[in-house]
Amino acid sequence: MQGYNVRVHARLAVVALLAVTALAGSAHGQGAVPDISGSYWANAYRAKVRLIDGGQLPLTEKGKAAYAKNMAGLKDGSISDDARKICTPDGPVRNLATPYPFEIFQAPPGQVTIIHELNHQIRVIALDKPVPKYEELIAFPYYNGHSYGRYEGNTLVVTTLGFNEKTFLDATGAPHTDELVITERFRKPSPNNLEVVVTVHDPEYYTRDWQTRFVYSLRNEVRLEDYVCGEPHRDLSSVAGVQRP
Repeated sequence: MQGYNVRVHARLAVVALLAVTALAGSAHGQGAVPDISGSYWANAYRAKVRLIDGGQLPLTEKGKAAYAKNMAGLKDGSISDDARKICTPDGPVRNLATPYPFEIFQAPPGQVTIIHELNHQIRVIALDKPVPKYEELIAFPYYNGHSYGRYEGNTLVVTTLGFNEKTFLDATGAPHTDELVITERFRKPSPNNLEVVVTVHDPEYYTRDWQTRFVYSLRNEVRLEDYVCGEPHRDLSSVAGVQRP
């Protein structure tokens, strides 16, 4: 009888969760919230961000100076890549270039949660809330910023701002200021793939907005593992572009 009660309570819990999910979906009109939940893993890795239009980063003179300083400092050791040395978060754009898997949860109601294996980064995206002004968030700068999202048809559109200046946009040291605003568009072009198109807006360092794109495979058989700086991690041999030690 005790086992029976446990099963009954478990089924009731599942029913309750499905009901909450349905209610959350109906709040977005016609109950049609795209299902982007799951574990994802990139098939390829690039250290340098690649623009969709194939061009170079449209840097201002200040941006060029900041990029040159970062590249030289990373090379001679005068600038530390703390994301790799002490496991600080990667920050905007670079966190999407991860060669490690990550998982998306469309939960709890009112938010989307993204958990990265690399550095155990956690992003919380608040849904259907007005995006605060830069001045309201810059007093609380985050490595990965503050994210606000909404569903547009089959796409989750996320606006993120309120960053600190301790990160790079890629592993080569592409710079950004604390006035950076990024817009990400998450969608599944096919049942087993996730696409994220990112628009970068940072007028002090870039002459215009620019876009980059990431594609991942759905890998629900993969479970996130521990990640500790300085210790061996999972095998990345399946990810093209990862440098082997």
